[in-house]
Amino acid sequence: MKFRTHAFTLIELLLVIVILAILAGIVIVAINPARQVAQANNAQRESDVRALLDAVHEYTIDQRGVFPSTITATATVIGSGAGQVNLCSLLVPTFLVEMPFDPNATGASYTDCTNYNTQYTISIDANNRVTLAAPQAELSETISISR
Repeated sequence: MKFRTHAFTLIELLLVIVILAILAGIVIVAINPARQVAQANNAQRESDVRALLDAVHEYTIDQRGVFPSTITATATVIGSGAGQVNLCSLLVPTFLVEMPFDPNATGASYTDCTNYNTQYTISIDANNRVTLAAPQAELSETISISR
């Protein structure tokens, strides 16, 4: 009487491992964690830009239609540094709890109104149309809102 053992051959095992590796690769590419993080950062940027634009307009309403004089026609970074538009003392804490800043930009931070850099830009045109933008948006997106 002969006994037959039922076992997988080496080729069958290798074939299953290769198929699993291919499926895992497809799943990782489909999920793409780096893209997910970039999309989350862009969503935060858009939210921040909207909040800043709303705060500037609320300030303007309180000032009977007069925009902050520091906003110019040239897109300039909002911050407390030299050559930047300093809006913090006008907006915080009345219209914003704190100044938002780009979640992934180098040098973007907020400590208080004397030390912050949003990395978001602001400008105003001849028709008093304010534009806020996040120039460091990821995934080749353009985040810019005008009102």
